[in-house]
Amino acid sequence: MIFKRSERGKAPVEPVTLKILVAGGFGVGKTTLVGAVSEIKPLRTEELLSEAGRPVDDTSGVSGKHTTTVAMDFGRITLREDLVLYVFGTPGQDRFWFLWDELATGALGAVVLADTRRLEDCFAAVDYFERRSIPFVVGVNCFEGASRYPADAVRQALDLDPAVPVVMCDARERQSVKEVLIGVVQHAMAAAAAAREPATT
Repeated sequence: MIFKRSERGKAPVEPVTLKILVAGGFGVGKTTLVGAVSEIKPLRTEELLSEAGRPVDDTSGVSGKHTTTVAMDFGRITLREDLVLYVFGTPGQDRFWFLWDELATGALGAVVLADTRRLEDCFAAVDYFERRSIPFVVGVNCFEGASRYPADAVRQALDLDPAVPVVMCDARERQSVKEVLIGVVQHAMAAAAAAREPATT
């Protein structure tokens, strides 16, 4: 457990640790996002794409991608002295989805990373978190050369609930990613508070 002393003479602060998932399609930027924001050297489980995997690894639109995550990415970021996020990036290909249930255990919320050039690739992640009632935000990774659309257009294309936040981001930029993660925490806390409210008759 991590303990910090905020000021001389004060008792150590034991931070609350929260687990956040980062999901989305193959090559959407999950590994980049975790690496950009992590204050520790991120754990990566990347392997080179092989000829054997070519029939099942759709590299259209990501022709420059030569590696793939086969288990998870892991990083950590301290938002405040008393709040630490553990960030887990999920594998993107269908054949590794069996790992998602393990990674999702205990998660406060999630980021579904989207690429407007291949928006359909994040449908599976949206469905996964909706079915399990895990709060999530959609982060539209603004790739160079990709068309830019208003958040409402992305929401409509993904058929999202009006309460699901849609934010534009750059997975390479620490501050941009940090703001997305803060959005996940805020959204998850609001969802938890709403669930505790008694139903009105």
